[in-house]
Amino acid sequence: MKAVILAAGHGTRLGPLRRDVPKVLIRVAGRELLWRHLRLLSELGVEEFIIVVNAEGRGPIEEFLRGSGFKYRLVLNEAPEKGNGYSLYLARDHVEAPFLVVMGDHVYEEEFLREAIKGKGLIIDRTGRFVDKEEATKVKDEGGRVEEIGKGIEGTAFDTGFFVLDTEIFHHAQEVLEEKGRAEMSEIVRRARLEVTEVSGLLWMDVDTPEDARRATRVLVRRAVKEVGDGAVSRLFNRRVSLWISERAVNRLTPNQASILSSAVGLLAAFVALVSPAAAGLIYQLSSILDGVDGEIARASLRNSSFGGWMDSLLDRGVDFLFLLALGYTLEANPAFWGIIAAAIFGTIMVSYSTERYKAAYLLDIYQEIPAMRYLVGKRDERIFVTMCFCLGSKIAELFLLLAFWTNLRVLITVLLVWKKEKGKGS
Repeated sequence: MKAVILAAGHGTRLGPLRRDVPKVLIRVAGRELLWRHLRLLSELGVEEFIIVVNAEGRGPIEEFLRGSGFKYRLVLNEAPEKGNGYSLYLARDHVEAPFLVVMGDHVYEEEFLREAIKGKGLIIDRTGRFVDKEEATKVKDEGGRVEEIGKGIEGTAFDTGFFVLDTEIFHHAQEVLEEKGRAEMSEIVRRARLEVTEVSGLLWMDVDTPEDARRATRVLVRRAVKEVGDGAVSRLFNRRVSLWISERAVNRLTPNQASILSSAVGLLAAFVALVSPAAAGLIYQLSSILDGVDGEIARASLRNSSFGGWMDSLLDRGVDFLFLLALGYTLEANPAFWGIIAAAIFGTIMVSYSTERYKAAYLLDIYQEIPAMRYLVGKRDERIFVTMCFCLGSKIAELFLLLAFWTNLRVLITVLLVWKKEKGKGS
């Protein structure tokens, strides 16, 4: 299947955000609009992209795409003032039915696209959950076809800017062009009485202004929170702060840079622990908050990688080990109590190792496969928060006693839950 991306607009309403780049190359949640279309649609089976560009944007877009690995063809629209329907018409010699048409200045989440490509005609949304309902293009449909479309009408749905078409659409586009000398997609859709397919409630947004770009970034970041695995502290506090940070950092930091920042703060906490456990506890908690930023940025900017997840896990274990070791050193404990410290450090490392090793062995997330694990207290965010509280109260010895018991008990319960699951398979 091929996809036509309409990218010939000038994007004048974006103002300084656009600078010297075409509209489709502005960044939203860490990635260019055009790259998002290419990445997501190629993963859903699109083999070639027909990108309609204007003369001003042709050079920058071609440079951006060079070496990208995507199969594409640029089609020049020398008269973008003739409307986006004219841009579609220019692609007529490069596609065969069925083909997709995507507005280059829109943002779509993967789940929306997955459902949309199964449809036919204009993809509509009856809820408009993420869009400005006053600004969005409305659609009035009847009997599964478009009756009216436009911003100023009383519609029953919203135009998502996504189409699954056949080549007959070019006949209607030609008629409009011959009559008016220009053509908007809305005019072609109305004349063709295009079929509609409903995909409601999922994320799609039109990015026309700097505020639209900021809002789209905010929504994409907030929908990037992982579904399971967070402890109570993350759900109630850490995520609120980390999301605020991620919204502002996603266009400036890569996930790996965010991981390094979080780990650097954790290592700072370990050094500070040697002179001030109370201050170290606060810094350690800050590193826990920042630990959520890399994953949020990775998911929002479509930069998830096995290496990034693996490296983040290693860095977390290193920070936990060094922090607790430094904290234990401040106690000047006798050899017997060092056994407690060792048990606390061992249990802390094993909590994370037991869940990560499950994923490596079964290729599945333990929190999804064994729902009871979600309610097992002792995840990293919870341990760090408790550690901070004990440090602020100067109860370091008591902290190690608690961690030695708590973490190793959690590992034991994890083993029993996995054993129970495996035993159930064999019954």
